[in-house]
Formats: sequence, structure tokens, C-alpha cells
Amino acid sequence: MIDETCASTEPLRGNSDWFVHDRFGLFIHWGLYALGARHEWLKGREFMSNEQYDRYFKRFDPDLYDPELWAQTASDAGMKYFVVTTKHHEGFCLWDSKHTDYKATHTPAGRDLLRPLVDAFRSRDMKVGLYYSLLDWHHPHYTVDVKHPMRYDAVYVEQDKQRQFQRYVDYMLHQTQELLTDYGKIDLMFYDFSIPAEEGFAGKGKDDWQSEKLVKLIRSLQPHILLNDRLQVPGDITTPEQYQPRSALQIDGRPVVWEACHTFSGSWGYYRDEETWKSVEVLVKMLIDNVSKGGNLLLNVGPTGRGELDERALDRLKGIGEWMRRHSQSIYGCTSAPETFVCPQDCRYTYNPKTNRLYLHVYSWPFKSIHLEGLADKVEYAQLLNDASEIRMTHGARESSMAEGAFREGRSADLLTLTIPVKKPNVTVPVIELFLK
Repeated sequence: MIDETCASTEPLRGNSDWFVHDRFGLFIHWGLYALGARHEWLKGREFMSNEQYDRYFKRFDPDLYDPELWAQTASDAGMKYFVVTTKHHEGFCLWDSKHTDYKATHTPAGRDLLRPLVDAFRSRDMKVGLYYSLLDWHHPHYTVDVKHPMRYDAVYVEQDKQRQFQRYVDYMLHQTQELLTDYGKIDLMFYDFSIPAEEGFAGKGKDDWQSEKLVKLIRSLQPHILLNDRLQVPGDITTPEQYQPRSALQIDGRPVVWEACHTFSGSWGYYRDEETWKSVEVLVKMLIDNVSKGGNLLLNVGPTGRGELDERALDRLKGIGEWMRRHSQSIYGCTSAPETFVCPQDCRYTYNPKTNRLYLHVYSWPFKSIHLEGLADKVEYAQLLNDASEIRMTHGARESSMAEGAFREGRSADLLTLTIPVKKPNVTVPVIELFLK
């Protein structure tokens, strides 16, 4: 994964209605690199030749692979769609492609691994997304660039003179047609990525990928499909990677549909010894933060070489699912709150325009009161979302009497004060649901 974006400011071609409603999806990075278990870029990082990397191809046998379990785990976590790496930069294909022998059916796995996964998620009414790497470190006609594992091998680089890159582009077009013809309705395609010119190597961009031709093919096969923005031509969704935007994303002053993709730890593929795993609390806050800015979260898992989800990922997904079970109303169908609503410190607002409800996510639980500016005459009822218990409110200016044990303080007429429990609710992030008038 590399963040190289070219966002669209043109009207969307694909159907984004489901996307901006569902907000939360599962990314799956799975390939031969799971056996190396030390980052999905290990072939590139360690400058491996095809022959050296072949040891993983010969031993890829995910005997514990259970796509139904994967799909149920994602559903239980509150995810509504998924995106899987049909082919990552290594060039290995999870499906039984007619255009290569470098595929799952020719490993000890001996079967198409993509089809049962698509079927499992689709059977749970989850949308289907496919990732396809524009890079291919295995294809014989893919030329050397700054990301290629053999970029410092003079003999290999010299052989570029005999390589016909057009043959690789044709291969890529054929495989795209295959994926969008043989696997039913595909809701999203995630291409990755255009390459800068660096270290004396030529880059690869829209002209090299023949992006306009590729997009035309995709739209002709599945007109409804959403495309990401890494082909260097306008896409339907913008895809910031491994960072949280400061505000709702805009390009040239116009809002765009966007989704931040993140890992649980530092890598996308299975990394046995990686220990910088985010907590459930951090992950829940990332989801809330994105929705509060009108965006989605695509959270990645890297299954093991035996086909299981990492136990550390399972722990986090279970925790997220516990929170989502009681708080998904503040995520699904929600977006940024109206700009006139001033969010309190250490909180995030999300807003559902259809139900006209405002959701206050309290990151840091204060003592007794939360003050909401400008909402005194705009809220008719408030409750904690986790248990539907009422939150009492004080509307507008008020001076507390000394008999109440409080000192006098000035309050503006438009201030709404929420009286909250002293003890923080036993949930990862408490949410107060505000029914607007």
C-alpha cells in the first residue's frame, strides 16, 4: 500500500449511496507474503528474485481457511463491506485466472480462494470490493521502477530492453475483465498505485496503465461500480492511507467522498513479530473521527499462511463489535454535523440527516456537565445511546440558587447543559443521542 491519490471533483459515476451510509469496511491483505510473515512488501524490501520468492508459492496451503468465519467476524464487528487483495504487488492471484499460472489453484491450496470469500460476504448482505495491484513483480513484461525488487540488479534492469510493457497492460485489462465478469456484482474496485519517477527510474502513471481505457472497460462491465483514485484519473472515492484527515476532505474547494484505510499495526500483510497494535479504544475513535468528517474507515486484517485471522485482530474486532452493537446508530447513515454546531472539547459530533439526530461522542468523560453552545432551543430530548437512559438538560441562561449548593455563574442564552452521570458508562466511547427539534 502506498498513498498516491488523484481525487475527482467531477460528478460521481458509480453508486455511492450505500458507501456513505455503511461507513465501515474490512480490508483483507492476503497472499504468499503471509508465509514470510514479515510484511507484505518483503519481496521488494529484501530484493528477492522470482526464484527466491518461489519458496512461498510452493508451500502456500491455507488448510484452516474458513471464509464463512471471516465474513461472520466482520459482520459481528459492524462492518458492512469488504475489499480483498485479488492480486498484490507480488503478482500472485487468489482466483483461478485464465491468464497466468501464478495463482492459488497451482499451489498446494489447489482451489480458487476468492469465490468462496465473495459468496460468504455477499450472503450476509455485505458489499463486495476487489483490490488489484497495478504493480506486478512477477510478470515477465513488467518493467523495472523504483519499487521493483530487482531494481539494483544490473542484469535484470538491462533485460528491460526486451520487455514489452504493453503485454503486461493487456494482461491487466484481461484480468480486470475476468474479475468483473465471473464474480457477479462488484460494488467497488480499489487499484493501487501510480509510481513516481525516482532514483533515475521512470515512473508509471495514467499513460502507462492506459487508465482511461481501463476505466472505460470497467464502466462498460459494471456501470454502478465505485472506483478509487490511484489511477491518476478522476475516481469516485478519495483514499487517504494511514493518517486521519484534520477535516472533511475537499479538492479544489469541493467536498469528495472519502475513505481512510488503516492497519491494526504497522503492516498490511500478516506480520508475526509486529507489536505496534492499536487498542480497541483508538480504533473506535478513528471510526468516529472519520464519520464526524463525512468519511469511511476501511480497517485491514492480514490473515496467516494457514488461513486464519490473526488472534490480535480478532481481539480488536470483538471489542469494536461490542461497541458497535450499542452505538451503530451514530455511525450508519451519519455524516458531519452542520457547521453551526460547535462541538465541545474532547468530543466528536456525527449527524443523521434522515432522522435529524445528533450524536455526541465523549472521548474524555468530564465531571457532571457537558455544555453545548448554540443548542439551547434545538434539542427536545437527550439520552445515553448505550442504554437509552435519559440525560437531563438545562436550557439557556440560569442562575443556580445557593440552596442547591452551587455558586452563581453566567450562562449564555443559547447554552444547553447536559447533566451526566459522575461515573463514565462502561463502554469504550460513550455516546449521547440528541433528538433535534
